[in-house]
Amino acid sequence: MKKRTLLGSLGAALASLALAGTAVAQDYPSRTLKIVQGFAPGGNADTIARIMAQEMSKGLGKMVIVEAKPGAGGTIASDIVAKAPPDGYTLLLMTGGHAVSAALYKKLSFDPVENFQPISTVSVFPFVIAARADGDASLQALIQRDKAKSGSVSFSSAGIGSTQHLTGELLSASAGAKFLHVPYKGDAAATMGLLGGEVDFVVAPPTAVLPHIRAGKLRALAVTGATRWKSLPDAPTVVESGIAGFDVGSWLGIGTTAAVPQQVVSRLSSEIQRALGTPEVRTAIEAAGSEVKGSTPEELRTRIGDEVRRWNRVITDANIARQ
Repeated sequence: MKKRTLLGSLGAALASLALAGTAVAQDYPSRTLKIVQGFAPGGNADTIARIMAQEMSKGLGKMVIVEAKPGAGGTIASDIVAKAPPDGYTLLLMTGGHAVSAALYKKLSFDPVENFQPISTVSVFPFVIAARADGDASLQALIQRDKAKSGSVSFSSAGIGSTQHLTGELLSASAGAKFLHVPYKGDAAATMGLLGGEVDFVVAPPTAVLPHIRAGKLRALAVTGATRWKSLPDAPTVVESGIAGFDVGSWLGIGTTAAVPQQVVSRLSSEIQRALGTPEVRTAIEAAGSEVKGSTPEELRTRIGDEVRRWNRVITDANIARQ
């Protein structure tokens, strides 16, 4: 009798939770949402987050704000979202660094796959290796200068543990160089460090460097993807610059906390796809140097898992120290 009573109570509790989740989903959204992004204001992640927030506010009928929580390669922001209530009001602007963190950091307070509900990719892009206009004229010239005096060439990135950082380290290892990494707080600061003469080159997304390249202040030495990038058709790939097999790209996406009701995930997924399909968003993202690319939640989850495994191999093969 007691066993039946206990089972009945448990069943009633589960049913109540299910009904509560359904009620929340039906009322969603009823208040302001926020997109947490893990890099300094003005950088690539912040720019794309604000483009999406503005358009999503229109479709959801509630304000969507962007909150910057920079530091530790984006893991501070990820930690906040991983621990947020699973109600769909706290979103994460995911970057390629979300997968890198699982490979680079020995201990994290969250699991980059299990503690999140991916919703959709937003954009994809290569990184740009850029130098000052009065600096090295080619990637090979920069590599040879470093080989002549090991450790004499430095590069900036958005911070330790960012995909930009690891791309620079992989470039260094692949070229047989000893580039010195100088971390900054975000892509904008890393680019300003280059412009100010503090480093020799930067590894950054197109968003950060395109305005300065177009103004004649910076020169694109190479792009890191498998093919030339449409925003910089004259810039060779790293492979074309003499380093065989080099192919690194990155992405941005939106996710939320694990265990968010499926109805809420579906609502957000539909809204993101609608936003990405608008001419305003497409134009703004392409002007920033990225390519619009949406996905299903399942496709984004697969991408994250695949990249965790990929960066684990890269870090091991390139002898990059885990943090």
